[in-house]
Amino acid sequence: MGIIAWILIGLLAGLIAKALMPGKDPGGIIITMLIGIAGGLLGGWLGKVLFGVDSIDGFFDVSTWIAAIVGSVILLAVYRVFTGGRHSHRHA
Repeated sequence: MGIIAWILIGLLAGLIAKALMPGKDPGGIIITMLIGIAGGLLGGWLGKVLFGVDSIDGFFDVSTWIAAIVGSVILLAVYRVFTGGRHSHRHA
């Protein structure tokens, strides 16, 4: 798959991960999309390392989407753990 396809899968996987894990995230939609792209790569790598499968076969393969979504959910959860207590409050 090309880089454009990976970016598209990552963006959509990030949105799906956000839908599966609703709540406020510090960073907004841009960070969620970046997490989706990185999560897609993480999911593919985990599928290969843990299960010995090539989970990155093609754009329309279910295994590619499942790997990307699982990776995105993992990264979103980790992101929330590390940034959960960092809310900026401005006082006038």
